Amino acid sequence: MRYVSLIVLFNLLLSCNKEKTEPTISDSVFHQNGMLVLCEGLFQQNNSSLSWINLDDGTVENQYFLNKNGHLLGDTGNDLVEYGSKVYVVVNVSSTIEVLDKKSLASLKQIDMKSNGVPKSPRKIKFHNGLGYITCYDGYVDVLDTNNLSIITRIKVGENPEDLTFANEKMYVTNSGGLNVPNVDSTVSVINLNTNEELKKITVGKNPGGIVTDSDGDVYVIARGNYGSIPSRMVRLNSSSDVVEETFSFNASGITKMDDNFLIRYSDFNTLSSTVNLFDPLTETIIESDFLDMSQFTTLYSVAYNAINQKIVCTDAMSYTNSGYVKVFNKLGVFEKSYHVGLNPNAIVFYE
Repeated sequence: MRYVSLIVLFNLLLSCNKEKTEPTISDSVFHQNGMLVLCEGLFQQNNSSLSWINLDDGTVENQYFLNKNGHLLGDTGNDLVEYGSKVYVVVNVSSTIEVLDKKSLASLKQIDMKSNGVPKSPRKIKFHNGLGYITCYDGYVDVLDTNNLSIITRIKVGENPEDLTFANEKMYVTNSGGLNVPNVDSTVSVINLNTNEELKKITVGKNPGGIVTDSDGDVYVIARGNYGSIPSRMVRLNSSSDVVEETFSFNASGITKMDDNFLIRYSDFNTLSSTVNLFDPLTETIIESDFLDMSQFTTLYSVAYNAINQKIVCTDAMSYTNSGYVKVFNKLGVFEKSYHVGLNPNAIVFYE
């Protein structure tokens, strides 16, 4: 998995070498009715890429960023998010954020994510009130001005922050401590968005990763344990009192919002098996186990939901060494179609 490889070789982070080639895609291309897929590639191989899926005719164009912009995307793409008229690509090992024009997918700027020459190792980006918030494995959340595309401040949090969410004008950041195995972090930092100061740390369980906010403002965290004796669990925080109110007994290693419900995925690294369950946060119960047919997958890697067309879109990493697939299900969990994309697909932006 992404975080496992980073644990081993964090100190070897290098900037990517840009290989120039002639762009083949016109800037006048207007992208719509498709899916842009970030394929992270392999660690230290400088082979992250973007795939474009055209939903009108079902065609797939791989190496789309290279063909469009004339240089490689970089090493280990971790996140892909649309905001406003732009698409942001977080490239972890290269320590860059590639900012693309959403319509043409032409590169507008490559933001250098280093501090005094030392890679910050960015992981995730989310947006709130016109600002981008980027978790960086050096122990900070960087704040991005989305107008001039510059970092305006850094917020000190815990060890190796992984993901973040917003609730009640606060930001919640999961501190994984993943580079300090076996002494991982166990906390969520609560940040006052008005002052950019940490209010407190909440202990939630070892190696916290994914985090989301439900429709009532409660915050749900995946505490991933140690992939062995300490199981991976979901924890609910009250965003008014900022205390843990519930730790659920079922296995959970990933969480995706689907309207008012959650898709809870679990991957067992011992058996190499996965499940996706449908969870109702209002009743706090799993309302349907084995919601998606796992026989469709070799290696379930990510789960996304397109609220506009009500499709569940998952990625299959195919044992992490072969080019992967994007697999589409309807909202009832029925498999519909598969698309062959690049190596280790992990994030998707939907175009209508």
